[in-house]
Amino acid sequence: MTSQKPQREFTGRHALMVFGGAFAVIIGVNITLAVNAVRTFPGLEVNNSYVASQEFDLRRNAQVALGWSVYATASDDQVKLAITDVDGNPVEVAKLTATLGRATHVNDDQIPDFQFDGKAYVAPAQLGAGNWNIRMVARAKNGTEFSQRVILHVRG
Repeated sequence: MTSQKPQREFTGRHALMVFGGAFAVIIGVNITLAVNAVRTFPGLEVNNSYVASQEFDLRRNAQVALGWSVYATASDDQVKLAITDVDGNPVEVAKLTATLGRATHVNDDQIPDFQFDGKAYVAPAQLGAGNWNIRMVARAKNGTEFSQRVILHVRG
């Protein structure tokens, strides 16, 4: 005489628990991702986007008229920012400010002290491998403001 265990029946209560558990996991993951996204968001680009948009075309046209190109490189704990004119000649600006940081967060932001060496602006910087951004603002000798975000890839 062999006795078999009775088979358990899958009821509506079981289905409710399975679907409830699945949705709880999905909602929990979404909440976790949303909280981390908001907590690591570095902030706004401009304080008032409407005011910034009113002057955008004027600033862009003045910047394009300068004909400058900007390139960034990094080596030997130094970052180099080369600003050249239309003919490829180095440009010495009246004023240069920049923030060097990661593209995704502000924890590694640094403000390099760029010095013009006759060809480019160089500054000491501690950079790990990966993607970096230089958010620079330069003032031409005629007073025109030139702002640009320069992408810098550092190999490890």
